[in-house]
Amino acid sequence: MKETIRKQLDLLHAKGAHYVDARWYPREDTNSLYMWNGNLKDNSASSQSGLGVRVLYNGAWGFSASSDLTNPDAIFAKAFDNARIAAERVTFPVRLAEKDAITDSFTSPSQIDPFEIGLDEKVSFLKRMDEALNQAGVAQRMSWLEFVRKQIIFMDSEGSEIEKNIIEVFPGIRVMGLDQDGGMQELKYLPGRTGSTRGWESIDETDFLKNADRLVKDLNELLVAPDCPKGKMSVILLPGIMFLQTHETIGHALELDRILGYELSFAGGSFVRLEDFGSLRYGSEKLTARADATEINSPGSFGFDDDGVPAQNNLLIDKGILVGAITGRQMVEEANAKAKRIIFEGSSGANRATSFYRVPIERMTNINIDPGDDGTLEDIVAKTENGVILDGEKSWSIGSNREQFHFATDIGWRVEDGQVKGMVKNATYRGETVPFYNSLSAVGDESTWHVHYVDNCGKGAPNQIMQLGHGVPVCRFDNVTVGE
Repeated sequence: MKETIRKQLDLLHAKGAHYVDARWYPREDTNSLYMWNGNLKDNSASSQSGLGVRVLYNGAWGFSASSDLTNPDAIFAKAFDNARIAAERVTFPVRLAEKDAITDSFTSPSQIDPFEIGLDEKVSFLKRMDEALNQAGVAQRMSWLEFVRKQIIFMDSEGSEIEKNIIEVFPGIRVMGLDQDGGMQELKYLPGRTGSTRGWESIDETDFLKNADRLVKDLNELLVAPDCPKGKMSVILLPGIMFLQTHETIGHALELDRILGYELSFAGGSFVRLEDFGSLRYGSEKLTARADATEINSPGSFGFDDDGVPAQNNLLIDKGILVGAITGRQMVEEANAKAKRIIFEGSSGANRATSFYRVPIERMTNINIDPGDDGTLEDIVAKTENGVILDGEKSWSIGSNREQFHFATDIGWRVEDGQVKGMVKNATYRGETVPFYNSLSAVGDESTWHVHYVDNCGKGAPNQIMQLGHGVPVCRFDNVTVGE
């Protein structure tokens, strides 16, 4: 297959294509198990393989993909024909930022391939989790395991050849119960980074059992807790909700295709303008955010993107000032041309596709908030006069250009005069993105920083589901509207 791909890359380049690349997936496997109240409700597995080809001709893209590899030459020919037809209607010719030709590989860190673990062992783990959750006050209990394994061969007409072998593991547990008002409350545990591995061995059963007991204890307290108070106050966001805040109002807002107006699905625009880079005070001086695809143990780390650009640690917001975006080779060139200045020196290595049959688009890597110097959660609470601690994403609503938001959380705790006064339920908070981040008044230290995995980020039309991570500390925001 590699010989065929190389031959076609050379052939189409000789026929006038400016650029050609191919992503061959020899195999992509998924496995999902889901247990609900002691019953195995789902045990599904899938496997697929195929080839996707992009051709850039006279400033226009053509794409073709197929899982039928009996005639790969036809896939290349179709992509070339699509590019030639598209070139007749192009309004802004595509240009690609320069990159080096790379021959390399990337393998995600793992010791035990979860696809080599037998079904009995996987189901036994879920049963043990179910038994641990089956306690008084729990009306519904769930445990699940999801696994991904893929091999990707990337080759392009510029001389790159990259192989990626990636394994991802996404386990979780959840409990639900009826509160004293008849409302359903739920809590969940989704482990993030554990050590430096992503294989089956990363599932720490002792940690799960400890958190199962914690979830049940917290749920029973939540069921009799009062509603969250309403009004303007400080909100202290734990990583279980801070990751979503970061995801929706920094990550998606700074995808460059959204900023240029190309991506309008799923609240797809962005309030950010090209003239904002280098000048917009996105947040207070305590806010430093980055797209770090070099974080060793996260699904947002993949070695090389689907343009063949190495993964990078790219600064997005520097002490509150907007300085960067989530970018690929095409959009940085268009942005610089439209801005009539050099905003981006090159791609940040964030152009990714969910599989061989989708076109790469700018996607989040690991969108992280740097830890600060305001100490532990306890230190931040001690310096908070009137507020709530919030954790766990329950629901979210986002403005069409990410300019505003409204989030509900799983759980909260009231804070008065530097002390935690008890649990509250049905907590919500809302704000406008830029004023909200400018109200950031405290950022926890390294001990509060946690990598939260996301396995269901949706973007694009047709929709592409992508996996990534968010490393975030405890953060406090002041004068926030809560409970309305």
